[in-house]
Amino acid sequence: MLSGSVVYCILIMVAARNYLKIPPQRVLITEPVSILKPLFGADEDLEQNLRSFFMQDYAAFELLLAVNHEGEQGAIVARKLMEEFPHVPARLVVTGDSPRPNGKVFSLQQMVRHARYDILVMADSDIRVTSDMARVLASELLDPTIGLVTCPYRAIPGASFWSHLEAIGMNTEFLGGVLVARFLSGMDFALGCTLAVRRTALEGIGGLEALENYLAEDFMLGRLVTQSGKRVILSSYVIEHRIGSQNFAANLRHRLRWARSTRRSRPWGYVGEVFTNPLPLALLMLMVAPKSWPFVVLMIAFRAGSAFAVASCVLGDPLTRREFYLVPLQDVFSFATWIAGFFGNTIEWRGRRHVVLPNGMFQS
Repeated sequence: MLSGSVVYCILIMVAARNYLKIPPQRVLITEPVSILKPLFGADEDLEQNLRSFFMQDYAAFELLLAVNHEGEQGAIVARKLMEEFPHVPARLVVTGDSPRPNGKVFSLQQMVRHARYDILVMADSDIRVTSDMARVLASELLDPTIGLVTCPYRAIPGASFWSHLEAIGMNTEFLGGVLVARFLSGMDFALGCTLAVRRTALEGIGGLEALENYLAEDFMLGRLVTQSGKRVILSSYVIEHRIGSQNFAANLRHRLRWARSTRRSRPWGYVGEVFTNPLPLALLMLMVAPKSWPFVVLMIAFRAGSAFAVASCVLGDPLTRREFYLVPLQDVFSFATWIAGFFGNTIEWRGRRHVVLPNGMFQS
């Protein structure tokens, strides 16, 4: 098992190097883009996150923002920015309460109906981008064989200790798994924080209606687009995922939701995640066989190498460089959450409790 973890760390470093060979897109493109932003609640720094989308340096784009109800904080912030940027074609879509378990998909459905263009960029409310985001994603969709572009992300924590721990995990562990999957078998899934899809590719899978009962709708979207004959690629553009501050209880609920949804979406892949935990496995071995400490030192070196390859080389993440001493604690916490993810099928999402079904769908 530990040998498998060594191989996995090596694969991360190789996969990161392979990803970095992607040439950044510098094509001058003017095909119009519709940017869709589902808003829910009041994220930390919501105004600054949304402002980065209003400030796109792109010839033709529109911005659609969806809220459940008119008086929500998201609606107030959206209207303020629409007044601040009157030259940006922007619309607020009030959807009402979702009749489906996945409220995000419902909001996206309403915005797609109002969107005018073929290229649809879907981005969560806790995402911050630079002014060239729309240009890069539109350029990467120029290839007619590509139906969907999904963005890697650099997690930016809030003030809480637990958000720092989670951000380090995202920047050193989660994306490493994505890069390995891309290197070994290509992209047949998507990351939901920010992605770009052609309307024709979306229609080819039956529209967003095909996703409305799935918890991991991003994963399923990538899978269905791939099954329809179009390619999914990992973008050269790295977004910022502003994860905000959470206390321990909220952070644990979030991690368990992620673990249980992953187990239901790809059960064998979830079992295989045992190899993605080199440090906890090495510590367990040290407890059983104290004389194995040289191997533990070796595992620390491989884990450090894989973390550096992803966090520093791919993401340019300053957080992991500053707080590298938190990596072992994050790994142990992640390992404990992974074990807990094997038990239970209930999750809490957007203030409601749901049951995750064996096929990855969920119900209230």
